[in-house]
Amino acid sequence: MVDKLQERYNMKDKVLKTIEKYNLINKGDKLILAVSGGPDSMCMLNILQELKEEKKSFEIVVAHVNHQIREEATEDEEYVRQYCLKNQIDFYSKSIDIQKLAHTSKIGLEEAGRIARYEFFDEIASKTNANKIAVAHNKNDKTETIIMHVLRGCGIDGLKGIEPKRGNIIRPLIECERKKIEFYCEQKQLNPKIDKTNLDNTYTRNKIRNIVIPYIQKEFNPNIIQSIENLSNIITQENAFLEKQTQLIYENLLITENVKEIIIDLKAFNSQETVIKSRIIRYIIKRLFHSSKSIEKVHIEDIIKLCNNNIGNKYLTPNKNCKILIKNHQIYFINQE
Repeated sequence: MVDKLQERYNMKDKVLKTIEKYNLINKGDKLILAVSGGPDSMCMLNILQELKEEKKSFEIVVAHVNHQIREEATEDEEYVRQYCLKNQIDFYSKSIDIQKLAHTSKIGLEEAGRIARYEFFDEIASKTNANKIAVAHNKNDKTETIIMHVLRGCGIDGLKGIEPKRGNIIRPLIECERKKIEFYCEQKQLNPKIDKTNLDNTYTRNKIRNIVIPYIQKEFNPNIIQSIENLSNIITQENAFLEKQTQLIYENLLITENVKEIIIDLKAFNSQETVIKSRIIRYIIKRLFHSSKSIEKVHIEDIIKLCNNNIGNKYLTPNKNCKILIKNHQIYFINQE
């Protein structure tokens, strides 16, 4: 049996290796730590606090959002506040009526909470001159996300799951399993707060966490978390290669590019394999609009059909801001914002 004290220190080593592997934290960084008070975020806070004190090469600030959904929310906020006070860590909090926000915006509670949190984190980052936001997603979260994507009919990107780093968002615990995180909290006597809504199987993620994954572990594969992690790693490597190829092909197709318009050669585009055509379209949309979320699979299929039937001047408008026009043997991707 592994010595419990040694296992506790292995947890910090695991996080440090993840930080180094993905270059998550550099000398001089100032981090906003998103801390709810639960096991994941308290583990992250405790480990990064220790690493900060040992290395003295980066700073940390804690941000907490009170969603006003649970009766215990105020207790959770006070718990995180007292931890920061005891350890001389700058603490910022904000109370937001997430239920009201979700109703007003006509979106789900989970999405409303996510939007509100990141807006607050960006606000505190600007106020404190922090350059990165650390969130406590772990390996189990990544597995749950991939299963959710599969159930919704995702493409290859969906099989990557949650990335260790995206923009200024970093995830130091992304290679740590939840049970190890909970064990660390127990050994460190952190006494994290437990969000009872995680047991409510009304939500899809909770059903996957509490029903689907335990069933798979019992009946099919006890190591399903690691198996899906392996799948994600393979997909991530292959996707990185395809992205490089897409960029090279795009550069060969390109005729004109500016902030409002990208024009590519129609004949050269039509000569590509369908999988590359799809990637080229998403790549162009992302360059024009800084995101490809507004373009769905059906839109891409319609654009490819439009390009194949290149007789006369034709166009499509997948949404109000985007127009794709076929003209003079060229494809015009136009930003109409």
